[in-house]
Amino acid sequence: MTYSLRIADIPTSERPRERLMVQGAKNLTTAELIAILLGTGQGKGKLSAIGLGQYILQQLGDNQRDPMEVLRDIHPQELMEFHGVGPAKATTILAAVELGKRAFQSRPSDRTVIDSPVAAAAALSHELMWQTQERFAVLLLDAKNQLLGTKVITIGTATETLANPRDIFREVLRQGATRVIIAHNHPTGSVEPSSEDIALTEQLLQGAQLLCIPILDHLILGNGNHQSLRITTGLWNKYPQGD
Repeated sequence: MTYSLRIADIPTSERPRERLMVQGAKNLTTAELIAILLGTGQGKGKLSAIGLGQYILQQLGDNQRDPMEVLRDIHPQELMEFHGVGPAKATTILAAVELGKRAFQSRPSDRTVIDSPVAAAAALSHELMWQTQERFAVLLLDAKNQLLGTKVITIGTATETLANPRDIFREVLRQGATRVIIAHNHPTGSVEPSSEDIALTEQLLQGAQLLCIPILDHLILGNGNHQSLRITTGLWNKYPQGD
């Protein structure tokens, strides 16, 4: 891969800043976004800002790691190990990463209507999305699907958490919720349900039928993604919730 092309050599319409202004940030590559934050490359004609951004992502992705996952938790000194990245550039990148996290994790206000898996995932993002330990949480709703609050029930290890149906329903009843969405995260980033996830969901749906407290969904979150078990499994047909 060649990194030596300077931004000055790129046609104006194809430069990162200009492309962002015309096409929007979502249409830029990750390397181009980093290039905008860097501003300049290594100097002396070695690497352009785009080239340096590509090089950083390549190095962070060594050992089959997701470079974006590494970047989310990287320390300033680690970025400063790259030639051409000093304190100013390192802190600019980390500030942008943190701002992105906070924007993604912004919580809806109480009484917001939760009417889709996307809305539910947004409400749970702060508690679950980027956590390095597995957590189990509930989204507490009233009869109109308005948000009453969220509650983390258990916190496990990096790969395992335990959620007791008794503890979950105790919290739901204590908070006076009449409907609930259950959720947990997978720190690995995969949002595919395990056999244990399916078994627990079945237990909870059966308990919800007895208590007449509908469980509207079970979400799995991780690394910016989510999956609705209500949509992807047939469990709600097997255990109707009367919602």
